[in-house]
Amino acid sequence: MKVKYFKDTDTALLEFSDRPIQEMQAVNENICLDLEADGNLVSITIEHATTLSEVAVQQFDRQVAP
Repeated sequence: MKVKYFKDTDTALLEFSDRPIQEMQAVNENICLDLEADGNLVSITIEHATTLSEVAVQQFDRQVAP
């Protein structure tokens, strides 16, 4: 996953795949989802990204039940 921030437009782009975008869906006026042909998520665009108070990444290892 790649996270890009464009200061000049205050836009964050979260890229999950480099697959070609087939369709864009607006969630609301500030969030847009980019989907590939099969409907899988490619990226998320967030406008007015500085309104997000904090961005944190946490990694969790999968634990197998005993």
